[in-house]
Amino acid sequence: METSAFLLVILAGLIHALWNIAAKKAGGDVRFAGFSSLIMAVIWAPVGLYVGWDVVPTWGWLEWGFIAASGILHVLYFITLLRGYRKADLTVVYPLARGSGPLISSTIAILFLGEHLTLIGGAGVVAVVAGVFLIAGGPRLMRVLRQAQQSNMSIEVRSVPHDTDHHAQVQKIRKGIFYGLSTGLFIAAYTVLDGYTVKVLMLSPILVDYFGNFIRIGLLLPALLRDTAATRRSWQKEWKYAFIVGAISPISYVLVLYAMQAAPLSHVAPAREVSMLFAALIGGHLLEEGDRLQRLLGALCIAAGVIALGKF
Repeated sequence: METSAFLLVILAGLIHALWNIAAKKAGGDVRFAGFSSLIMAVIWAPVGLYVGWDVVPTWGWLEWGFIAASGILHVLYFITLLRGYRKADLTVVYPLARGSGPLISSTIAILFLGEHLTLIGGAGVVAVVAGVFLIAGGPRLMRVLRQAQQSNMSIEVRSVPHDTDHHAQVQKIRKGIFYGLSTGLFIAAYTVLDGYTVKVLMLSPILVDYFGNFIRIGLLLPALLRDTAATRRSWQKEWKYAFIVGAISPISYVLVLYAMQAAPLSHVAPAREVSMLFAALIGGHLLEEGDRLQRLLGALCIAAGVIALGKF
């Protein structure tokens, strides 16, 4: 991977982790996604107008079609992610989402876009997967789910009521796995789509993200207008976090899109998992979600994998 692309991915990872921490602390729903998109449209308007003034009028149905599809996928991704944050721990949902999505998109790039990974690069991908498993609390998740299965079998035999706390913990973990993997599928979809848009159609990464945001606003606006009283209450509670997300989240993704123009998608997508290193350190400390040592080891695995992908 080009050094410039590698550095872009590292910086994007830090920014991405920061805005995900803000989104988790907000605890918002679809309205929060709408607030963030509106704030982004206002803050980044000067940049969008400057870059797109002479370019956007030349777009045809093909370009606008890809922009629209990107906007739809990003909305589905963000809503699913936010719902996962409300139902489970960030350090379960976030690593599974960030891990499964790029790995799926890398596989697609190798199978269908003619990209290649060296042996060391492949080992880097394996290291990333192992790191994702550790950060997501994989050993604990498997242990709890196995115990739950054994407990349920025992309960069925003895006809004893469920342990409420244990059952709630298992359900929370299962929800985290479900929403994490669901979010990962949407990440894979928009990564491949946007990668094709900037690498083949040669659209500006800034314009892809900025004008795709207007599609997101159009889809999210009905949720903001449906219950204006609830929207006002959400705004009063969440506007600070929405401002953070709207202000800095475009930076992280635009940097990744520029990296995709300079390096293979199959390298860039897994390398984005460096964001989980920052999330494991920052999120585990601020949100007090436990298993810090295990998640630190997972972060080191991801860092080693990212370095391997960056060099080969």
